[in-house]
Amino acid sequence: MSLKAGDIIVFERTFTIEDVELFTRISGDEGYHHVTPDEQGRLVVQGLLTATLPTKIGGDNNVLARTMNFEFLRPVFTGDTIVCEVTIEQFEKQDQRTRITATFLSKNQHGKDVLTGNFSGVIL
Repeated sequence: MSLKAGDIIVFERTFTIEDVELFTRISGDEGYHHVTPDEQGRLVVQGLLTATLPTKIGGDNNVLARTMNFEFLRPVFTGDTIVCEVTIEQFEKQDQRTRITATFLSKNQHGKDVLTGNFSGVIL
């Protein structure tokens, strides 16, 4: 993928109970709300698991992150489909590296904002 400033990348993911269980084991984040279903049978998805959505851009483009800022606006539950929109704010060569800065906004299937933030780094 060839990126440039102004690009907008959109992708989505539906979080499952298995996702939360695996992330619970990996992260050790065993908060009651992550391991005990609510009255609708849902678990609350860990904030940092939700935050993996914008990091997909880094993985797809070999970004070595330098900063990442997240603001968690409302809970995400298993079964929710989250749409993440990433806007490339800066993408430029400096010295022998390419610097990237981006902002993102994630919304649930009801169009409610769940996560916003930004990241910056360099392309390897």
